[in-house]
Amino acid sequence: MKALTLIFVILIALLQYPLWLGKGSWLRVWNVNQQISAQKEKNQSLKQRNETLSAEVRDLKQGNAAIEERARSELGMIKQDEVFYQVINQPLPTIQPNQLPEISATQNTQAELTAAPTVEPSGNSTP
Repeated sequence: MKALTLIFVILIALLQYPLWLGKGSWLRVWNVNQQISAQKEKNQSLKQRNETLSAEVRDLKQGNAAIEERARSELGMIKQDEVFYQVINQPLPTIQPNQLPEISATQNTQAELTAAPTVEPSGNSTP
């Protein structure tokens, strides 16, 4: 009886080996499923990229608005008879209190105030 039990245990172990460690084992199936999931995510992102590119190609083929926008943004082109203004963000020059002209109470007339020097953004003063 012991021999028959031992034979059955060995037979069951031999049948279980391919299931756990063989070519089509559970571990390999789980690994392949993980690879499939990763590939599906990659395919989805590439599909979105392809849709974006195909929409851009469609716009470039059908209308001039997309071409004009690209020429303006990437090449810096402007239309004929169009005026281009470039705004540069620079801080205004600051005037220190010791740089201000002193005005006494006796000099405070309207004529002297209109003739007071003005400060331009370049730092030069004009009368």
